[in-house]
Amino acid sequence: MAGVGLGGPTEFKWEGEIIPEDRIPAWEPGMVNQFHQDDIYVEMTFLRTLEKYGFDVSIRQAGIDFANSKYDLWHANKAGRDNLRNGIAPPASGHPSYNQHADDIDYQIEADYAGLISPGLPDQAIMLGEIFGRLMNYGDGLYGGNFVAGMYAEAFFENDMVKIVKAGLKCIPEGSQYYECITDVLKWYKENPNDWEKTWGMINEKYHLNPEYRKFTCSGPGDSFNIDAKINGAYIVMGMLYGEGDIEKTLTISTRCGQDSDCNPANSGGILFTTIGFENLPDEYKSALDYNTKFSYTDYNVSELIDVCAKLVRDAVIRNGGKIETDKNGKEYFLIPVKEPVPGNLEQCYDATPVAGNIHFTDEEMAQIRFKVIPPDAHITEWKVSGPYSREGLNGFQLFDVAFPPETDLKKGDWKYMPFGGEYSKWIAELSKMPGGENVVAYLKTNIFAETDMDAIIYLGSDDGIKVWLNGQLVHQNNVHRGFTAGEDSFPVKLKKGWNSCLLKVTQGTGGWEAAMAICDANGKPLEGMKYKAE
Repeated sequence: MAGVGLGGPTEFKWEGEIIPEDRIPAWEPGMVNQFHQDDIYVEMTFLRTLEKYGFDVSIRQAGIDFANSKYDLWHANKAGRDNLRNGIAPPASGHPSYNQHADDIDYQIEADYAGLISPGLPDQAIMLGEIFGRLMNYGDGLYGGNFVAGMYAEAFFENDMVKIVKAGLKCIPEGSQYYECITDVLKWYKENPNDWEKTWGMINEKYHLNPEYRKFTCSGPGDSFNIDAKINGAYIVMGMLYGEGDIEKTLTISTRCGQDSDCNPANSGGILFTTIGFENLPDEYKSALDYNTKFSYTDYNVSELIDVCAKLVRDAVIRNGGKIETDKNGKEYFLIPVKEPVPGNLEQCYDATPVAGNIHFTDEEMAQIRFKVIPPDAHITEWKVSGPYSREGLNGFQLFDVAFPPETDLKKGDWKYMPFGGEYSKWIAELSKMPGGENVVAYLKTNIFAETDMDAIIYLGSDDGIKVWLNGQLVHQNNVHRGFTAGEDSFPVKLKKGWNSCLLKVTQGTGGWEAAMAICDANGKPLEGMKYKAE
């Protein structure tokens, strides 16, 4: 949380260059409270799965739970979740044959949980990667997460950063490019122990500018944007080694290395914090910590998260052959067996082994997935918009049931075409770009042509609440305050032969304001031959 708070303002604003020292914000205690960051709350989905099903949970159940998450995602996470929602089961969902982001940083960002609930248990940290990391990653993308998790597992019992990094390396195959990258950083650190910028230059030359080490980079080997796990893993290690156990120095160096400059200090700082222990942290990093606010899209606040992790640690120690003993004063001791980790077989995204067996979820498994991926081009992109409308003293939630003129007569209201493309999304109605502010509503209308009477399913995403009328009849309503997720609401409708009028009402409290709608057949596939016109 501290690393995300410090590095967030610079994320991907410096690519292939060191961030100037004067662009790093001064630390303030309140910056630790990061409850709405995908870099933090995604891994809580994995913790929730472990809380419900235990460490023996299947990778397919983990995939179902991840498919049902509601937050926005990017890169490997998004591609993996889209695969899952489309019926491609794990580990195929993270395989490079189906996921062009399989070498991206995603599981590396999220792997803190695996190490934090595996103190001294690197094999368990690897096992968790085999379940959750393969939902979206493969090869070096997976190894980045297992490397980070292995360092956390070691950090409970070791504070020498070189030894911690070497412990993490034991969790990944020696022949991988990721292993080579971290080994290079250790070597260059030994050669230049007092000049981190010189080491940064060597990392940049080999792992950013050399296409041989960007063979599966999602943005192409010549792009300055580099979300590959290897180089960002190097920046984690840079902070750990050159930070010399100092919190501010560790966070600052990992941030100043650039690229994903909030995730990397979050990992390096988290590992350092683990070596220190919460009770021994300086007050400036814990005095303002909010224990009660829920992390977005999760069931957890900080206090609840601590309780869940503590329970999982106890379970982990026992299931791995350890013991928990209590002395006469009631103090507990965790006796943890020491085992060398087994990193698994070597695999690389640019030379991937074909996926074996059936890659699809069963019908029963698909029935548990609430969201389906609707292609962007299946959404209706011909709308007229009217609004915003407001009423003094009422917020967006309260305006949901206030009937403004378009709701009673489609001919009433000032209507104009909703723009798509260019500065606007190609398929999402970005109402937030309209003037109007907060606590308002807007209406969208279009007409849908069906060649015959037919059954269909409407898929909706909205930020915030939404009502839908079809041919003047209210067919759906959901008064919520939420972020946009395409296809989050779905319901059956009957279309009549010819033109069908459609009206949406979208409420706005604060923050984003968007809506998107698609009509599909009973299998979630776009209807062929559909026509739309807004008039």
